[in-house]
Amino acid sequence: MYWARPPVVGPRGRLLAATAAPFLGSNINNSHTTNIATNTTRCALCYANNNSSKHFLFKPPLSSSLIIMDILGGGNGGVFPSASASGVSTVPSDNGGDANVFALYPSSLLKINKGDITKWSVDGSSDAIVNPANEKMLGGGGADGAIHRAAGPQLRDACYAVPEVRPGIRCPAGEARITPGFNLPASHVIHTVGPIYDAYSNPEAPLRNAYRNSLTLAKDNNIKYIAFPAISCGVYRYPYEEAATVAISTVKEFANDLKEVHFVLFSDEIYNVWLDKAKELLQA
Repeated sequence: MYWARPPVVGPRGRLLAATAAPFLGSNINNSHTTNIATNTTRCALCYANNNSSKHFLFKPPLSSSLIIMDILGGGNGGVFPSASASGVSTVPSDNGGDANVFALYPSSLLKINKGDITKWSVDGSSDAIVNPANEKMLGGGGADGAIHRAAGPQLRDACYAVPEVRPGIRCPAGEARITPGFNLPASHVIHTVGPIYDAYSNPEAPLRNAYRNSLTLAKDNNIKYIAFPAISCGVYRYPYEEAATVAISTVKEFANDLKEVHFVLFSDEIYNVWLDKAKELLQA
């Protein structure tokens, strides 16, 4: 069973809280569903670990307009820009191009950036950063804490309003939830929980789910640009090489229909591992 909560909205449409309203997907009253679906208020949605079916109950439009960019040109006359977002940088290659830009599909790019994910944005309406959250979704250390601080207290309020799937757990490992970005440059935050490496006999499965479900949730909510950190590579101690393999191979498989997927990495060491792995997996 999955839960949906009609939102309580503050100034400028920001989600502040919600009242509990449990629904079983097959038993939703049609008129009630229509009322929810036609409400354009932003709300928290979820996507669970299921390869074949969608488990969100409604999908109001989360962006009113898109800034359409030339994927290959980036609005720069057909030349890859040296940076498409504030707070990140790229590393030029010897031939004058950008060594960190890779084609995933004819209309989709992967970019490996070094910088601060809290400052990343493309258009402020159809972009989202991914927060490596814990299962409580109420903030923590590392990138999770930095994202909450940059977004402001409204983000914690929105996360608190996400229904618990069991006591104290709003987002189990491998799943994903979405909220507005509030004070962040990016319009939305997708919260996902990676695995603690030593706590799983097969940590690759929940890590892959975290990336896949984040990408699926983004596409379900008309997100065209998404930025990931290196999920589980901090205090969860996932080895960088293994994590990069899972991250980039999953993005390669599931990033269709997105214009750009970014990795925004703070550490030089992680950035270099991700860049090398992208060259290995995407330029072979």
